[in-house]
Amino acid sequence: MTNMLRYRDDPVHEEPAVTLDSFFGQSNATAVRIEPGDDARALLPYLDRLALIEISFPKYRDGRGYSSARVLREAGYTGELRASGDVLVDQILPMRRCGFDSFVADSEIDEEVLAKLDGLFADVYQRAADGRSPIWARRHG
Repeated sequence: MTNMLRYRDDPVHEEPAVTLDSFFGQSNATAVRIEPGDDARALLPYLDRLALIEISFPKYRDGRGYSSARVLREAGYTGELRASGDVLVDQILPMRRCGFDSFVADSEIDEEVLAKLDGLFADVYQRAADGRSPIWARRHG
């Protein structure tokens, strides 16, 4: 068991993520942290210089981070998108569909449970940031 999980092959970005407000006051930051209530769209002009965007989930019930991830991926962000905080194992699959590719959870992630969940949902019903083709598109073109 571990509390960090990555679906990337590149090295872990070690620079601490600064807050969105601090990011706009610096010229050299390559990692930024988005808190609930921050507007991820403010980062769109800077995506090419960011290696890591960390999105905070202070409570598992707060879904605003899913929307932030989707906005960033649809805008073309290809760097590491990390969910951090109160991330539960059963949230990882939908978070990956939204574009997250790394996770730092406050509690341990049981990788055996995650592997079982991953095998449960072979088909999806809508397009998302993970690029999986919906079942209807595979059947009907």
